Formats: sequence, C-alpha cells, structure tokens
Amino acid sequence: MKPIYGKPFSDFAPYFPTGLLLETPSPPPVLYYRGKVELPENLGVRSLVGIVGTGDPSEYGRRWTRKISTALAQNNFTVVSGLADGIDTEAHRSCLEAGGRTIAVLGTGVDVVYPPRNRDLYNQILNEGLVLSEYPAKTPPDRAHFPRRNRIIAGISRAVIVMEAPTKSGALITARFANDFCRDVYVLPGSLDNSRSLGCLGLLSTGAQVILSEGHLLEMLGTMPQLDPVQSPQLSLPNLAPELKQVLDAIAMDAMPFDLIVQQTGYSAGSVSSALLQLELLGLVSQLPGMHYQRC
Repeated sequence: MKPIYGKPFSDFAPYFPTGLLLETPSPPPVLYYRGKVELPENLGVRSLVGIVGTGDPSEYGRRWTRKISTALAQNNFTVVSGLADGIDTEAHRSCLEAGGRTIAVLGTGVDVVYPPRNRDLYNQILNEGLVLSEYPAKTPPDRAHFPRRNRIIAGISRAVIVMEAPTKSGALITARFANDFCRDVYVLPGSLDNSRSLGCLGLLSTGAQVILSEGHLLEMLGTMPQLDPVQSPQLSLPNLAPELKQVLDAIAMDAMPFDLIVQQTGYSAGSVSSALLQLELLGLVSQLPGMHYQRC
C-alpha cells in the first residue's frame, strides 16, 4: 500500500511544478498525494496539459481522446485529468498505454477511488504517475468538491483541452477556470447534431482554439521542430541588465516552459514575466502558445 503524504502547498516546489498554481487566486493550502513524484532533475522536462470532458462521450469523443492523449504522451507531455468516467478515464488510460505520465486530481481523499469501477486504473496511476487532492484521507465524494477540484486541474496545467462537453458540464467549469488563469483552451470540434459537443462549440465562439489534428495541437503547444543551432544566425547581444541576461541564458533554443525558467533563474514569477516582456521587445525572445518561450 503506497503511503499518503500531505504537504503545505509551497513545500511542493522542489518536487512538483507548482509555480502556475501558486499564481491563481485560491491555491490549496495543503496537497495530499500518492504515487510517484518527479525527481528534481526531471522537473520541467514534461509540460502538464489538462484533458476534460463529459462522462458519457460518443465513440468520436473517445477515439479522439485516445489519439490526443497518446500524441501528448509520446511528445513528453504529462496528461492531467480527474479520474471520472468517460473522457477522463480515456485520457488517463491512453496516456499510460503510450508509456506516458499522468496525474489524477481527485474530489475525494487520495485513498478514495471514485467512481469505484476505476480502481484498476487508479492503481496503475499510483505505479506510473501521481494522484493529488486538497482533501484529507478518507474524504468521501461530495458534489461540491468536484467543481473546486477543477480549479486545480486548470491551475497546474499550461493548457486545457475540452474533448466533448454538453452545455451543462463540469468540463466547462474547468475551461472557465483556465480562462480566468490565462491558460490556453483547446477544443475538439463536433457536430451541432451532437448534444455532447454543444458546450465545446460554445467555447469556440468565445475564443477557444480549435483542434484540427494531433499535429496541429502539438504545433499550437509549441513543439514544432526548431532550426538546428548550427544553422541559426548568431545574434550580437546588446548590453543587458544582469537579471535580463540571466533569464535569457536560462532559455534554450527549443520551446521552454515558463515555470522551468522561473526554477532555473531563482527569480519570482513576476520578475521573470517582466524580464521576458523586455526581452521580447528587444527581439531576443519569442512567446509560443502554452506559456512557452524560446530564443530568437
């Protein structure tokens, strides 16, 4: 039996990419967890992407959830979801089957499996990924807990993907949190004849980005191939303030997530954000979707 751990949220910094969630209005004071925590040297290698949707998806929704989760896992993303029926289950399972890492954020204690039929999947996640909750051990399911848990899914993720969602769906709550937290929201397009897609179509009408293929999604997430550094033109750098130079030095040629830049520089998130803006204005850094940055 894997033990249950509880830590003040700020204590997760050396082991878990908490920077994004700390910037939200209501981060949990304590997180309980079970499973495998990433070692410090592996932090930042994987970007976290949330996948949410209806508990009663169509075959189309299930199929595309499998395809997208597999593509994310194969490109070193961690899939975050809520262990619920339907889209959540497909996302976790497909990620694990592709050899990826997944995180389940629960609306119960981390030792309570809900729905119970996901017990085998839960045990697999404990062995290959991580289970998180802000609720103490043995906390049973409660309707009020699940909307609150959705803010954690959105908060720790760089982007949130809504696969299928009717007009009244918890997935739309997660998408609203993602918008409030300035995360990118991506949506699988569906048919007007499918009630499970109407919530997704509504999100598209308010600025969410449409997914046209797995490759299109990966491109939007900032994983498109970069120029070989040998072929890239060499820039003559201006004289930079020490803080700007340290932020620039921390950024690789490949797309790099914001919280890894924060971790490598040791500066506050606000200081790094300000430095990145100045570097963008100087033409030295460009921002990609999903809060990724790369050197120009």
